[in-house]
Parts: sequence; C-alpha cells; structure tokens
Amino acid sequence: MKMKTLKIATILTLTAALGACNTMDRLASVGNAPPLTQIQDPTTLAGYQPVRMPMPEPIADTYQSNSLYRTSAKGFFKDERAHRVGDILTVMVTVDDSAKISNTSNRNRSSSNNAGMGGIFGAAVENVTAGAIDPAKAIDFTSGINDAGAGSVNRSEALQTSIAAVITQVLPNGNLVIEGRQEVRVNFEVRDLIVSGIVRPSDIQANNTIPSTKIAEARISYGGRGQITDVQQPRYGQQVLDAILPF
Repeated sequence: MKMKTLKIATILTLTAALGACNTMDRLASVGNAPPLTQIQDPTTLAGYQPVRMPMPEPIADTYQSNSLYRTSAKGFFKDERAHRVGDILTVMVTVDDSAKISNTSNRNRSSSNNAGMGGIFGAAVENVTAGAIDPAKAIDFTSGINDAGAGSVNRSEALQTSIAAVITQVLPNGNLVIEGRQEVRVNFEVRDLIVSGIVRPSDIQANNTIPSTKIAEARISYGGRGQITDVQQPRYGQQVLDAILPF
C-alpha cells in the first residue's frame, strides 16, 4: 500500500512539473506560430537504432572474360534510381483502411441443489424449529448467472500524399532503409508527416518513386502540433486522473 501511494505521489509530482514546464512554454510562445524543427541527420536522433534483419549469405562478385555483367548486379544497365546512403526517393503514401467489427455475447447459467436430513438429525431440526423447516429440504442452494455483452468497431482512415525520403542504410542483401520527415506550417498549426521502413531496390519505379504499400516494416505517422491540437488534447491533470481512477 505504501509503495502504491508513493508511486501515485511520484506521478502527481512529475505531472505537476511537466505541467509547469508546458505552461511556461505556452506562455513564452503566446502570439507566435509554433517553430519548425531544424533539419537533422536521422541517424543522430535519440532513439535511432540501425535495422537488423535476417540476411542471406553474401555472394562474391565474379566476372567472365569479355563480359560487363557481375553476379551481384541488380540489373545490367545503371539507372538514376536511389540506391546508396544519402540518395533521395519519393514515397507515394496511400492509406485507405476501414474495419467493421461487431460482437454480441450472452451467457446464462442456473443451478439448484437440495439436501435433506432424516432420522435423529431430521427429528432434532423439526423439534428445534417447531416444524418451520422441513427436514427433507433442510438445505437448499440456488444460483444463477446472466451475462450479456455487445461491442462494435467502425474505423476508417484515408490519407493520400507524397514525401521525399532519404536512404539511411543499405542492408547486406541490398534492401534499403529509408526515412522521410515533412513539416508544413499553416497559420498557427504545424502538420508532421513521418515515413520510414525497408524497401527493395527493384520496387523503386523508373521515376524514382515507390508506393507506401511496397514498404516493409512501414511506420507512417501523420499528426500535428499547435493551437488546434493543443485545444483537442486533455489537460495533464485529466490524463492522470483517467489513468489512476478506478471508476
């Protein structure tokens, strides 16, 4: 109980500190548009980790006499599609997802058990209760359970845009790790778009574009920050209460 109380007190203290910092930041930016972040190397950001995936055995390059072909080449002719660290390609982001789920369940159970006593014990019960209890039904258990539940999900998302991404890593099998970030500020609201994942060089089209459906381990984030987003978010105190209140 003491540990739980200490944990709640710690959460409230941290929340108050974060709320104070957030309040100061908001007061300092009154009348100003939210700032755009500086362009940074994705590999230097906090939390960045190189991607490690299962890889096939490497194949050493071999050349035949009077031949321009090498065994590790992806194609015979060289093109200008992105294939090296630092190269840029365009990701065509298309998200059109919808899901409808509906579940209904009912559960009923009832049971009844009777037990009686005869002989000396039955006579004793009848004498003590002056006939109020029938010894043949001295013990009677009855129970019942009735549960009903219903749930439904109706979700729909649609997003269509494009973003330029940078190759941050080339895996041993030739697949490319990409990451793209885009910020657009309109009045006092900044919209952030982040795309990252793993692509095959052969999926990159001749115009140096790739659809988002061809990205493995895709991570697509589209959100915002600013006055509108700030109003839509509940206050820190409300979030803490939602997390700790049992009802």
